[in-house]
Amino acid sequence: MDSTEKKRLQINACKARMGIIEGVYNAKSGHPGGSLSIADLLTYLYFEKMNVDAENPDMPDRDRLVLSKGHCAPALYSVLALKGFFPQKELKKLRHIGALLQGHPCIHINGVDMSSGSLGQGISAACGMALAAKLDSKSYKVYAVLGDGEIEEGQVWEAAMFAAHKKLDNLIAIVDNNGLQIDGPITEVCSPEPITDKFEAFGWHVITMDAHDFDSIEKAFEEAEAIKDKPVAIIEKSVKGKGVSFMENQVSWHGTAPNEQQYEQAMSELSAQLKELEG
Repeated sequence: MDSTEKKRLQINACKARMGIIEGVYNAKSGHPGGSLSIADLLTYLYFEKMNVDAENPDMPDRDRLVLSKGHCAPALYSVLALKGFFPQKELKKLRHIGALLQGHPCIHINGVDMSSGSLGQGISAACGMALAAKLDSKSYKVYAVLGDGEIEEGQVWEAAMFAAHKKLDNLIAIVDNNGLQIDGPITEVCSPEPITDKFEAFGWHVITMDAHDFDSIEKAFEEAEAIKDKPVAIIEKSVKGKGVSFMENQVSWHGTAPNEQQYEQAMSELSAQLKELEG
């Protein structure tokens, strides 16, 4: 990836993180930690990889994305707003009564391809979308973003078995492996490790990448594009709370909104990062 393109993505990812903080602060609730850890991934997908059009959000041949870890909706909303699917001012109304943006993605929102509910359900919906593309002889891709805590759900592995059986090579699942879930480290709660070996055993092609390095991200998706007759699982090693110093690798920020002082500190840090990138 050339330096100009990388800088553009880094700037958008930083802006996405600012939108995440703006949203959860104004909501006084939400999930900043896991949203911040997928900001780079979603920025890459929507600004570099996916065939989507904010002016025509329902175009039949668009690529689809299912945020299976739906509680991290602030990340998806922030990136969709940056992409122009709806005004950025909507982020400040997150989780407010009657507002467009609620705690989980909802399919009536421009740019959202599937409502998210209980963890584990999104990957099953993504499998259905990928199979539908095959049956309709369509070339679009389906991307599903899962949490590493989420894959403790049995439904994930039913979907994994189905996807391999149906040879859904148009399906790419990305596991956000930040190592933390609501109750603590994944290895202490109910360890899904070894994640790579499990997906391989279920018949998937598995790739690992650095979630915060755009060169690594691009390389992973280029490899995924070349795989035939198998679904692809990309295990991204990430940092929960990435980009905000006091939130990084802290399980307490899984589902806690910042207070005014914390909001100001987070936005100050991100503004400094943005200024450096744009300088």
